[in-house]
Amino acid sequence: MKELYDVVIIGGGPAGLTAALYLARARYRVLVVEKERFGGQITITHEVVNFPGVERTSGEALTETMRRQAESFGAEFLLAEVTSLDMSGDVKVVKTSRGERACFGVLLATGAHPRRVGFAGEDAFKGRGVAYCATCDGEFFTGREVFVVGGGFAAAEESVFLTKYASHVTILIRGDGFTCAPASAEPALNHEKITVLTHKEVLEVAGDDRLRSLTYRDTQTGEVTEYRPPEGETFGVFVFAGYEPATGLVKGLAECSEQGYVVTDRSQKTTCEGLYAAGDVCIKPLRQVVTAVGDGALAATELERYAAAMQKKTGLFPKQPQAKPSVPASDSGNAPKKEAEQGLFTEDMLAQLRAVFSRMESPLVLTLDLDGGALSSELKAYMEGLCALTDKLTVKKEKKPGDHRPCVKVCREDGSWTGLAFHGVPGGHEFTSFILGLYNASGPGQSLEEETRLAIGRITRPVYMKILVSLSCTMCPDLVTAAQRIAAENPNVTAEVYDLNHFPDLKDRYHVMSVPCLVVNDGETVAFGKKQIGQLLELLSGYSS
Repeated sequence: MKELYDVVIIGGGPAGLTAALYLARARYRVLVVEKERFGGQITITHEVVNFPGVERTSGEALTETMRRQAESFGAEFLLAEVTSLDMSGDVKVVKTSRGERACFGVLLATGAHPRRVGFAGEDAFKGRGVAYCATCDGEFFTGREVFVVGGGFAAAEESVFLTKYASHVTILIRGDGFTCAPASAEPALNHEKITVLTHKEVLEVAGDDRLRSLTYRDTQTGEVTEYRPPEGETFGVFVFAGYEPATGLVKGLAECSEQGYVVTDRSQKTTCEGLYAAGDVCIKPLRQVVTAVGDGALAATELERYAAAMQKKTGLFPKQPQAKPSVPASDSGNAPKKEAEQGLFTEDMLAQLRAVFSRMESPLVLTLDLDGGALSSELKAYMEGLCALTDKLTVKKEKKPGDHRPCVKVCREDGSWTGLAFHGVPGGHEFTSFILGLYNASGPGQSLEEETRLAIGRITRPVYMKILVSLSCTMCPDLVTAAQRIAAENPNVTAEVYDLNHFPDLKDRYHVMSVPCLVVNDGETVAFGKKQIGQLLELLSGYSS
């Protein structure tokens, strides 16, 4: 069986990457499926100082090293969403947004996502003043008052990070103090721009098109306080109230606790045959990178035994992984990237580009609308650099009435527009989504389930999507990729991406205080937060026949 794996790992965080490294090194064929970005939640941690053997690094650099290690032993990677599991036979089936994968064993390493507190107005003002990621949204609150809800490690660390932007940060803790280690809490407790208030429970946030008030209660005295910013101003509320496990895939398959965490034995085995779990999805007293790595290593060694037994039982043998030369890290504090001869792209990016370009079917024209500024020069060099790598792409310049330059439109060889465009320079976290957009526009594009393809085809009303992003946001590419896939499939749909760092007028026009922000038909619909293609189609269902 060509597409048979020994193990499919769902989740590309520290637990999943460690398991992939161990399995591939032991010569088992392993695939890591990740729906957002490889590295997991730790990638938004700016400084890691308690990982043994590494004095100081970032979460992104640490997990990028893990990924490259696993890849060097032959581990395979797939950026897709797992939609369901069939664990009924000796050969399990993992169903994803990019097709099915067969395997003997499955490792669930999906981690956890930010928990909502549930105070009044929390959902209504998400993106309008309520936020969950300091890295993505901190810059929107430059010079403004910010409140942080939570008392754990994330609240302590992210509060200090927010002082780079906010005029002042007030931390509201429901208990009598921080619950994280004193060393983690100390920078927040001693920061001149941070005030820590304990025994405080948020009751409500309110406002009009933006946040205008915050009400909280003292849990000891019952005293209620309302905060309102100066007339005409707004403020922010960042929620860091812990995480909830992403275990929806295994509900009904494996035993979970009342809190939703997967129950495992000491070998990370669940109550479902062939299913193991590792990392923050599991019941455990300490949720740190180092414990996730330990879980992943233990689960991998158990899965080695399980896969070997299943090979013997079924007579099926997945092809062994092919080791690849590893590119050494430059240092422990930076992501290990070796600059390519082309100068614009790292070796990692070049490998990704060559793989995509080799599968593109139809030539594309990257049509540039420039304004003569420095950013336009950067975009021109970037697009010319891409075209130098393949004969599937050419560059053309045009000048049309309008604003929000510089812009690159993805056009067909006959000059017609595919519906995809990027305003700014698609670097940072938008590099991959832009390349996927080219692949989708050229064909064959990312695979779609028939039901999804039919749903896209039912959009008969014009849908003009503006996706407002920040290149530092880890959640934006999800929405961008989904929007571009729909636009590439349906001529009634367009998807234009804007780097808000260069177009502040859009931020003001749509009152954006969080990314990603989706604007449909110039404000007919405005939505915030990452979305997979199914979620986006549900939002656009009103434009279907």
